[in-house]
Amino acid sequence: MTAPSRPSAAAPGRRTRSFSQVDVFSGTPYLGNPVAVVLDGDGLSDRDMAAVARWTNLSETTFVVPPASAGADYGLRIFTPGGEIPFAGHPTLGSAHAWLEAGGAPRSAERVVQECGLGLVEVRRSGAGLAFRAPRPLRDGPLDGAHLDRIARGLGIARERIVAGRWVDNGPGWAAVRLASADEVLALEPDDQHMRDLMLGVVGAYPAGSPLEYEVRAFCLPAGVREDPVTGSLNAGIAQWLIGDGTAPRAYRAGQGTRLGRRGVLTVRAQDDEVWVGGESVTCVRGTICL
Repeated sequence: MTAPSRPSAAAPGRRTRSFSQVDVFSGTPYLGNPVAVVLDGDGLSDRDMAAVARWTNLSETTFVVPPASAGADYGLRIFTPGGEIPFAGHPTLGSAHAWLEAGGAPRSAERVVQECGLGLVEVRRSGAGLAFRAPRPLRDGPLDGAHLDRIARGLGIARERIVAGRWVDNGPGWAAVRLASADEVLALEPDDQHMRDLMLGVVGAYPAGSPLEYEVRAFCLPAGVREDPVTGSLNAGIAQWLIGDGTAPRAYRAGQGTRLGRRGVLTVRAQDDEVWVGGESVTCVRGTICL
């Protein structure tokens, strides 16, 4: 038998960097939402990062870099296949998980402070995993009638089936609508032609006594992703909306990814005027990447 060949050395001007792929919002590998994490992104150009994000073809790829702020434990650049975004939830938790697992030492034993395009984001450690403090929305308020009409066309439903709609944008550009039930959310068959310009979340409630309170789906063709399996930023915005207007309880669990064969679970908890979104994470791939 021929012995396997050794990996070739990195090309001139390139080097191997620590890399992890983390499944977020699931304690069981391959049932959450994966994020690719380059743990040493220092010295990479924007073009390099964008190329890697297109190559991984995940909803997000992140790069840990030195922070510019003295209050941060690390900096994070977040890219979708379509380009850089200032904030996203599952990349925040997955990157914090990978950074801690690789030996990262935060200033505080209870929390990690991430610096990203949106500013400083606090991540809290607990026995149930990691949770991030939902950032204040960049855009808030009800959706106008024309936007709701576009959304209804995109979702392939009658306008009257949309119970309510609101901007919940904390960076990626999210708008969200609520339907009457989780079953209606799961039954949606969106029309890509009408969804191509919409960053849209849809939420509906499960019957009382169900293991989960809500089902969420995220459609994000402008970011190069048809449907995101499990979405922290969207759930953060939805939680601020639904808890804020009294629709949702101050603590609940939401499911996402069911139609994609995933079983993501997000825990939401309001404390005073803050909303925290969290869940379990598990590393599925660990190694190096040549960049």
